[in-house]
Amino acid sequence: MDELQIQKENELIEAEYQALLADYLASNHRRKVAIIEKAFKFACQAHHGVRRRSGEPYIMHPIAVARIVAGEIGLGSTSICSALLHDVVEDTEYTVEDIENLFGAKIASIVAGLTKISGGVFGEKASAQAENFRKLLLTMSDDIRVVLIKMADRLHNMRTLGSMPPAKQYKIAGETQYIYAPLANRLGLYALKTELEDLSFKYEHPDKYEQLSRLMENSKQERDKLYELFSKPLQEKLESLGFKFEIHSRVKSIYSIWRKMQAKNIPFEEVFDILAMRIVFDVESESEEKKTCWSIYSAITDVYKPHPERLRDWVNTPKANGYEALHVTVMGPTGQWVEVQIRSRRMDDIAEKGFAAHWKYKTGEKDDSELEKWLQTIKELLENPEPNAIDFLDTFKLNLFASEIFVFTPHGDIKTLPQGSTALDFAFSLHTDIGMHCIGAKVNHKLVPLSYVLNSGDQVEVLTSSKQNPTSEWINYVTTARAKSKIRALFKKEFKSFMNKGEHDLKSFFEKNSLSPSPDNIAKIMEHFHETKKENLLYKVGKGIVSLEELMNTVFKSKAQSRWMKYWKLTFGGGKNDDGIFNLPIFGNKKVPVKNTLTLTEDNSGVTYRIADCCSPIPGDDILGFMEEDGMLVVHKRQCPVAMRLKSNYGERIISAVWETHKMLSFPATIELKGIDRMGMLSDIVKVITEEHAVNVTKVHVETNDGMFEGFVTVYVHDVEDVNNLCVHLVKIQGISSVNRVENN
Repeated sequence: MDELQIQKENELIEAEYQALLADYLASNHRRKVAIIEKAFKFACQAHHGVRRRSGEPYIMHPIAVARIVAGEIGLGSTSICSALLHDVVEDTEYTVEDIENLFGAKIASIVAGLTKISGGVFGEKASAQAENFRKLLLTMSDDIRVVLIKMADRLHNMRTLGSMPPAKQYKIAGETQYIYAPLANRLGLYALKTELEDLSFKYEHPDKYEQLSRLMENSKQERDKLYELFSKPLQEKLESLGFKFEIHSRVKSIYSIWRKMQAKNIPFEEVFDILAMRIVFDVESESEEKKTCWSIYSAITDVYKPHPERLRDWVNTPKANGYEALHVTVMGPTGQWVEVQIRSRRMDDIAEKGFAAHWKYKTGEKDDSELEKWLQTIKELLENPEPNAIDFLDTFKLNLFASEIFVFTPHGDIKTLPQGSTALDFAFSLHTDIGMHCIGAKVNHKLVPLSYVLNSGDQVEVLTSSKQNPTSEWINYVTTARAKSKIRALFKKEFKSFMNKGEHDLKSFFEKNSLSPSPDNIAKIMEHFHETKKENLLYKVGKGIVSLEELMNTVFKSKAQSRWMKYWKLTFGGGKNDDGIFNLPIFGNKKVPVKNTLTLTEDNSGVTYRIADCCSPIPGDDILGFMEEDGMLVVHKRQCPVAMRLKSNYGERIISAVWETHKMLSFPATIELKGIDRMGMLSDIVKVITEEHAVNVTKVHVETNDGMFEGFVTVYVHDVEDVNNLCVHLVKIQGISSVNRVENN
């Protein structure tokens, strides 16, 4: 490298470092620039000459992570130094002792915590992935800054993911969406969570991401007009009342828009809540916040009519991640519903920067906050770890609940629980002894069983008896990780015995029916029996609660009968060695392609794969391949929940895949139709499908109600293009208002 290039790189590094200092000095932390300067110089020297995959000097990564830590999470000099040094121990000759001698015990402890969970939370093997995650959680209970810096590290890796091969992109994007984004949400890091989700979506569905980005850009002018029209009367009203405030527009993230389109099966044009307003106000003291929130709410509803069922009060009952705000949805001047979020400056800080800000505003009175309770639950979970590391990961996932319910004790105290919690979960949340002796509960003064699912607003009184003893069936009555771990610890011996028997029975079933004991097949069985955890399935099989024999007529019926479960040749691009043979690492006794992209063709010779039954992708869908232990490749949609779990737990077996044009083979697709009913409607629909498009119909289900109809038609098509063409022609039929493909994911 010539001197001019070295000089340019040094100038770039220095510019980034100065930007980091500017971020730090703009905060209200104490000015400890000297130690940051020392850490920067030390990291520069340690990583000298090393480059990232993108080709840039390695030191740019620690500086970028430190900038996120300082500017986007709002942490101070200790965290900034730790971020600058976070890869030194792992990648160079220096030890934790060296860091301690130079920078002190606290920074050394954080760097040590980050080194323990290096290489991403997940290692190369499935069990190591979850074991590493257990280490992350242990460090969380010691010093939360370890996790916050790790989140910054992951965010920068996601921002620079473009330099990775596709299979690696899917693995990293998958585990980001499975664990990191929910964890960011749980820690109240809303801005990080949103960006992590958007970046995961960008790499998993690049075409859809680009399409939605264009649609967002094209509709920007229209949104700006609505913002001006909507905000002006509010601005005038609030100013006249003497409030000190700022009003901003908040645009829904691309991933959230896509998820809503998928969930409600609607086009982009029908997503009406893309724009929301945020009012951030200033008050003299925290005691005035609640009153000011409701005063502003009152002023808003004087200007615009509120939606009677869309008031969200997180001021009186904050979310479990510490989020506080008042949300009201009102009818705007153009006949559109618009959400307005009302927050104080403190609430806004906590909403954007999460845990760091939560601590900053701590007064000592709120040590029992939901966030502290959640961390306590994590500590308890670590004291009674799952026997299987991957099951542990899934148990923890239970605790990353996205939505909560609020229930009341008989004395009127509020308790926060995950959605879907039962009366027995509530009993365990009060105290382990109460849970162990629970015989039932009174919900809103009515007697209910232990398995009763609670709703937000319920008042719950737990009934106990000293004679009550838990039974192993209780595991089926609870959904929270805390209750499950307590019951499982009590029946560890019995569970282990039945689980071992279940494992033996399951193995015998696979052998008897010539099936592979692959994660994909096990996932299908779990889905059939509505189980989310493998150990619960094994326990039920071993105890005889569920029968495996029925599976050959249900889950694995397609093995013999399915018309689309065919095998094709896989072609690989690049990656050959000198002998013209692909460089494939050994997995079991099979060679697994990692860096090459599969092209799915109609030729049925050579290496084989099959379509996953859980999501049934068709040509044109974004897909990926998963290598099973017997060498079979299973093709999933990228957004399939089963694939999401596989990416997180078995990332090294993920292979990128693309479709070749298919015009011989047919695949099932379901289309949803809605509209105004009339005589001959069904006849017209079938005519368009069978006569104009020559498509085979396998199932039709139509219901009418008060002159409206809703129908589902399953057809066999060659690819997504066929489905889209069919939808375009069906929507032209008189009376039909909407036609959409039902996404089976």
